Amino acid sequence: MKKRTLLAIIIPTVSIAALILYSVLSGKDKEVVLETEVQFGQFNIAVMITGELQAIRETEIKAPSSLRSRNLRIHRVKIQDLIPEGTVVDSGDWVATLDRSEADNSLKDILDNLEKQESEYMRTKLDTTMQLRQLRDDLINLNFAMEEAEIALEQSQFEPPATIRQAEITLEKAKRAHDQASQNYGLKVRQAEAEIREAEINLARDRRSKTEMEAVLKQFDIMAPASGMVIYKKDWSGQKRTAGSEINTWDLAVATLPDLSAMISMTYVNEIDISKLSEGQLVKIGVDAFPEKRFSGEVIEVANIGQQLPNTDAKVFEVRIALNERDTILRPSMTTSNEVITNVLDSVLFVPLEAVHANDSLTFVYARGGKKQIVVLGESNENNIIVEMGLNKGDKLYLSIPSDPESMEYTGLALIEEIQKRKAEEKKRREEAQERMKQQQQKAPNFQGRGGQVRKSQG
Repeated sequence: MKKRTLLAIIIPTVSIAALILYSVLSGKDKEVVLETEVQFGQFNIAVMITGELQAIRETEIKAPSSLRSRNLRIHRVKIQDLIPEGTVVDSGDWVATLDRSEADNSLKDILDNLEKQESEYMRTKLDTTMQLRQLRDDLINLNFAMEEAEIALEQSQFEPPATIRQAEITLEKAKRAHDQASQNYGLKVRQAEAEIREAEINLARDRRSKTEMEAVLKQFDIMAPASGMVIYKKDWSGQKRTAGSEINTWDLAVATLPDLSAMISMTYVNEIDISKLSEGQLVKIGVDAFPEKRFSGEVIEVANIGQQLPNTDAKVFEVRIALNERDTILRPSMTTSNEVITNVLDSVLFVPLEAVHANDSLTFVYARGGKKQIVVLGESNENNIIVEMGLNKGDKLYLSIPSDPESMEYTGLALIEEIQKRKAEEKKRREEAQERMKQQQQKAPNFQGRGGQVRKSQG
């Protein structure tokens, strides 16, 4: 009984001691501060930007161009069915089917107008036939009246002069009436010919519209113009055209067949970093879908006009990067990570970004000697930053904040004036750059590109 009681007391005591020991050791681990040292050597300055793969050249798969005809009165048409994106097709393979609803309605209107024009043409012919027949009868009667007046004049030769004069006047009136009726008949014939010609033109136009619409309806099944991989077309807002999307008659592309032998990475760079980029700079390119793959590239175009992307407030600049290598795994719309090498500096001091701290307007590092060393910083890349003043090669620094940092004193206070001077210069340069950008945007024409974005002027 006593043995069991003793064990019951000892076991909880050992457990509590183990927990205390683990807690103490864990606390000591937390107090461990990682260190680094100031490096000296070559320093690559780069801008990291995310992009999207696109083909430099592509063949558009379009709806029939006859949809633009004014006679058809079709303004928009929907994509009823569309082949899955990424499908490899051969020339002549089915790609998409357009919705026939609006076209069928237009065809119905055209048939109604055609029937109306046929009736109008027939009515015009009958009306002109009847009118001309009446005019011919009137002209014949006037001719008879003129002959009667001539006979009456001949018979009045032995009558008094007044009777003879009256017969002459009657004959003159009959001749004038006949001549006027003859002229009116000629004019009426020309008028009838014009009316019939107009009716014929309207009828022929509606017949052409009917034939054209019937031919267009046969082309609502869209086939691939060449072999390749189908990629969905993006409209002005950047949205892909899929089944149910509408296409306008001024942009009939349903999908594209990109040339995968020449690819670019389309990127957008913020206005802070755009001044660092220029054509010809080398680029290290990674593809998110295949992290083990690395490619090289070159900046081939930098937009000189900024733009504002949808649903964002920041201004960005379009930058195009050409890939130097080809690979069958690369596909349009893949996300890329691009490291643009903007400058290479030799024989400079640099430290990890994690070692640099800021307090109010000061930048400093925690030196191993228990000091907060003020430093003057230069350019940076993804991992490190150049130290221009305040440190020497091999100096030991803390990567993380040591315990009790408040007790450490600042050293290198003479560098504060240099830091403030550089900040003022940087602020001035930024304001001047923003002012130049504003002036360029005011002078530049407003070209709309895909996605509703302002594109670089090619002129």
